[in-house]
Order: sequence, then C-alpha cells, then structure tokens
Amino acid sequence: MSIFRQKALEEIGCRETKPMFVEPTPASKEFGINVFDRPTMRKYLSPEAYNAVASAVDENKKIDRKIADQIASGMKTWALERGATHYTHWFHPFTDATAEKHESFLDRAKDGSVFEGFSGNALVQQEPDASSFPNGGLRNTFEARGYTAWDPSSPAFVFDQTLCIPTIFVSYNGEALDQKTPLLRSIQALDKAAAEICRYFDRDVQRVNSVLGIEQEYFAVDEALVRARPDLQLTGRTLLGHIAAKDQQLEDHYFGAIPPRIMSFMKEFETEAYKLGILLRTRHNEVAPNQYECAPLYEEANLAIDHNLLLMTLMQRVAAKHNLKVLFHEKPFAGVNGSGKHCNWSMITDKGVNLLSPGKTPRSNLQFLTFFVSTIRAVFEHHHLLMSSVMSLNNSLRLGASEAPPAIMSIFTGSTLAETLNSIVERVSDKKMTPTEKTELKLDIVGKIPEILLDNTDRNRTSPFAFTGNRFEFRAVGSSSNCALPMMALNAAVAQQLIRFKAEADALMAKDIKKDEAIFQVLRKFIEESHTILFEGNGYSEEWKNEAAKRGLRRVENTPSAFKAFVEKPSIDLFTAIGVMTEDELHARYEIFNEIYVKKIQIEARMVGDLAINHVVPTAIRYQSHLIKNVTGLKEILSREEFAELATPQLQSIKKIGGYIKNIRQQVHTLVEERKKANSIEEFPERAKAYTEKLLPYMKEIRLNADKLERIIDDEMWPLPKYRELLFVR
Repeated sequence: MSIFRQKALEEIGCRETKPMFVEPTPASKEFGINVFDRPTMRKYLSPEAYNAVASAVDENKKIDRKIADQIASGMKTWALERGATHYTHWFHPFTDATAEKHESFLDRAKDGSVFEGFSGNALVQQEPDASSFPNGGLRNTFEARGYTAWDPSSPAFVFDQTLCIPTIFVSYNGEALDQKTPLLRSIQALDKAAAEICRYFDRDVQRVNSVLGIEQEYFAVDEALVRARPDLQLTGRTLLGHIAAKDQQLEDHYFGAIPPRIMSFMKEFETEAYKLGILLRTRHNEVAPNQYECAPLYEEANLAIDHNLLLMTLMQRVAAKHNLKVLFHEKPFAGVNGSGKHCNWSMITDKGVNLLSPGKTPRSNLQFLTFFVSTIRAVFEHHHLLMSSVMSLNNSLRLGASEAPPAIMSIFTGSTLAETLNSIVERVSDKKMTPTEKTELKLDIVGKIPEILLDNTDRNRTSPFAFTGNRFEFRAVGSSSNCALPMMALNAAVAQQLIRFKAEADALMAKDIKKDEAIFQVLRKFIEESHTILFEGNGYSEEWKNEAAKRGLRRVENTPSAFKAFVEKPSIDLFTAIGVMTEDELHARYEIFNEIYVKKIQIEARMVGDLAINHVVPTAIRYQSHLIKNVTGLKEILSREEFAELATPQLQSIKKIGGYIKNIRQQVHTLVEERKKANSIEEFPERAKAYTEKLLPYMKEIRLNADKLERIIDDEMWPLPKYRELLFVR
C-alpha cells in the first residue's frame, strides 16, 4: 500500500469521534444577524438613507452620492459591531467561485492617528483591476480597468470578519465582466414584461419578481482520503478508479438515517447559514453513498443565487473543521449518481401572487395559463440555448444518466395538464366565441385547473424542465455551476414571449375582440406552436432521441458545440432586443466558455498522465516483479507438470499486467502528443473541438486500463484510495 493511502486510512482509524455540534439557541433567534437587511437598516440608517436604499431596490432608482455617505456610515457602524475589520466588493467572475479584494477600515488622520473609515464612494464603486479573470477580449492588457458597483438588491453581510458588499463587475466601457450583471438585466426585463401582462388581470400590479429555490446536491468525503487522491485535489473528480462492489444499487442510502459525523457537519453549516440569512429548509441523504442535499426556501432570484454561492463557500469551510471535503463536482465518481442544482423557478407579483400557481377563480386561472403557456413557448423557442446554458465539462459527464436529465430539452407538465392544453387548442376557434361557448370554456377547462393539479403531482426524473404544481423545476443545472447563466437565459426567453403575447393580444383587442377572447386566441396559437417541446415519457430512451430529432428539438452533441448557441442569431436577437447582453458580450462569453473548457481538460489530461505513469505503472511493475519472483521460486521447487498447473494463473496475470502497462504508456504518449498539437491551435473554440475529439478518448482508454490493473494488483500495493474507501464516510 502506498504511504499516502496508508497514512490516510490510519488517520481515519485513529481519529477521535468529535462530539455532535449542538445549536446554542433556536435558529430563529440568530437568523440574519450577520446581514445588513431592511430591519437592520432601519436601526442604523436615517429615514432618508433607508428610503433611498428601499427606492433603489423596489423602483430601480439611483442613490445620490451624499446619501451614499450616510448609508456607508451606518453600514460601517453595524459591521464593526459584528466584528468586521475589513470590507470587500463581492462579485461573480467567470470562475467556479466568487471573488473578493479585502480593504481595511483603518485609515490615517492628518495628525497621525488612525480611525475606521468607510465612505460612500468606497461603498458604491471600486476599481479592483482584477485583470486576470477571463474576459473574452472585452479587456486589453493596456486597458485593464475593471469596476465593481454596489448591488443594493442583495444585502451586505459580514463573513469571517469582513463586510461583504455584493456588486456587479464591469469594464471601463460598461461591458459585463461577470455573471450578475446580465442576470440583473434579465430580471428587470422580465419584471417589465410580466407586470404589463398582469395588468390585464389586476391594474394595481406594479412589479413582478422572478423567484428561485436552489436544491444543492453534493458529496462529502473524508479529507484525509482526498489528500491521498491528487485527482480529487486538483480536478474535483476521480480520473481513475474501479467501481466498488457495493455502491447505490440497494438504494439504502437514499433518505436513510444521516451518519452522525455528517449530521454534525450539517448542523453547524446550517446554523452559520441562518446567521447569513440563508433559510435552509431540508437536508437528506441522496442516492449515491456519501451524497447529500440541502435546499432553502425560495427567494428573489438574484438573492437566491448570491446565497447559493455563499453557502457553497460556507460548506467548504465548515467541512474542514469536521475533517471532511465537500465535492461540488457534477460527477466526482464514475458509476454512481452525479450532483446537480435543481432550480425551482417562478414569478411572484408585488401583491404576493404566484403567477405559476392556479387560483380560485376562472379569471385567476386564465392568468396562470397565460404565464404557464408563455413559459412553455419560451423554452420551445430557445430550447437549445437553455440546454447549452447548463453545459460544461463537468456537467457533460453527468447529463443523461443516473437520474440526471438528458442533453435534449423537453418539458414535463403531467398528462392531465397536457390534455388541458390540447382542449384549449381544440375548443378555441379562430372565430369569435359566443358568450355561451366562452362561459363553458372557463368552467370546463380554466375553472378545473386547481383540481387537475391536485391529482397530478407525479414527477419525471428524466425531464430537464418539469412543472411541479406551482413552479418549473430546471433540473439540468450542474451542482458546481453559478445558476446566474441559466436563470438569465430563462428570464430573457420568458420576457421575450410575454412581450410577444401582449403585442398579439393587443392587436386582437384593437379589432374589437374582447380581452378574454383575445387572450384565449393567443394561448391557442402559442400552444400550437410549442407543443412539440412537451414530453411525458422516458428521456433516457433511444426512442425519445429519435422522436426529438423528428420534432426538430436539437440535442447537445458535445460541450463545445453547445457554446455556439450563444452566438447564433436567435440568441443574439433575444439578448440584444431586450437589453440583457450586447453582441460583443455574447461573443466574449463564447470565448470564455471555450477557454475554461480547454484549460479544465488540460489539467485533467496532465493529471491522468501523472497518475498513470507515476503511480499506477510503477505499482504494476512492482506487483509484476513480485509475481515473476513467485513463478521463479515455483519453478525451482515443483515438477514440470506441477509447475504448469500451479503457475499458470500467475503467468497469465504477468502477461495481462504487461499488456496494460504497454497500453497505458502508449496512450499517455499519444495523449501528450495530441495535446501539443491541439495547443498549437490559436483560437479557443477550435482548440476546444480538438481537445474533445482527440484528448478525451485517450483519457477514457487510460482509465479503462488503469482500472483493470486495480482489479489485479494486490490491494496492499495499490497507491490510491479506492471507491469502497472513498464512498463510505466513517
């Protein structure tokens, strides 16, 4: 056994069991104590300053710089009381993490004394440079300025003695260098479009918020074992490793009793999350061993995404205190379920009405149908873009297997609700309906929707986009990803369809068609145009792949091809028309996605080569030498007949090992040469294509041969912790 694996297992075996974490006070007593939310603002800000922040959040009004000084003063006073020593603008660059540059509150006065200072200018805007982040050509080295600007819609918070101020990150010319800026633009576009539709039904509606609840799946592995696995350390997944004899096949881990050590970890990170205003509601074992899930209560989409990213950071830090490592990679272990983020998305008015929840009257249900059908139409129109928005190297390993949806977009509504949509198509004619027909339609179809949904609660685990009673669940998002990108795409697509819906309904009403009739006519048209996106069956089946192609639904063939969706004309027209992104910003993202994809494969290719040549092959040679010595000894003491009988298994193993070693060396050599060729390609999109076609197949072959060696070689010699050790926390 390698010294690293041996030490890891000894460390686990000798570790004392820590006492279970005990919550000192009820969660409600400490909820949000580290957040500068509205109740806290009322205590620390003047009415004028408080109203300025509220107007900025509720009405998108700008905050005067003089008022910003007042806000900064109150925020600083509160932060110092919470133990903060520094402040930072906290933003979302194009990496798998958030970014922050800490500044001390300390400043020097003219007389040489020091004091804690924090101005309105420091609150509202900073120039952190941050020029090394991916930018896709939006910034030149000699034009490296990047600015962070305060996002007041996401409250500041204190984390690890630092006042964190959520911000956007833009270039000198205002182009978005982050994931939050386009998200905020899409939220505003959806708000405007949805509010105008709502006023068909309630003239007093002023705002519509997109809301989101993010279910977070993850693995928790003993930290000592991770340290003994270089691939887990550097890539977040096991590049080599044979499946364990037992993993998830008995389904005994799913919803089982949470292991005490994991429960202790969960309780602590939940308590810390509550202090940061993150209202976690559920925790449970997931399907694969060592896999778990936590989920918060839904909230406004921008805040939900900020909270999710903050939660991931918090979980990593708390896990280290429990000698655990949290893995957010979508597929850290082959052969068992991967991890995703299930994004539960809806729209809620400023009067508290969920627009995707049926009401108690035919009129409220007509409003529900309007937003329900418009969302379906949006997903149909931009199905390839939405599926592409969740694609990455990591997520490509997860989609299409083990309860993860396939890389073909479809919508599951449930058969009964699908029949309701068909009824609208069949019974709403192009001609003007009589009052009797209209009343009958409202009662028979619209009026019964709550009853239909009450009995139609089943779910389709193979559906990427499923309606679940009062929201849509986007199940294809990866566990390590920032949800801002897919939610931005969804918000923009729905906003576009709502704008179209209103334009067509208004055009019909201009022809003296009554409002309800006009709405029904547009509903019928939207349903007819988008019905091919609806699918109730098994998304994993070959029949569905063929059927989807017949319906004109595009399948994501590989990750680089998915990235092209952002620079195709329909996507450019979508984002530019409603002001979410410019064409330059879209092309920049296309470059960034390909660049990140290439670099991740490059790291994995180097890592798998290192593991194969420096860990697996030397171990195989050592074991092969051990067998050769054994065979030589047998030959000396046995007769020819006995030797032929007893040494045959060892001789066969020696030959097999020699063959696998030869294969691995050849494949690693070819992998290196192909990587050199691919690296000579200047443009990242073309390089990404070469990496996909040339490098990934050899990486799979190396793994195949190494995993076969793992099954042959003496367990005590094998250098890496095995799946049976990694997948069961002790």
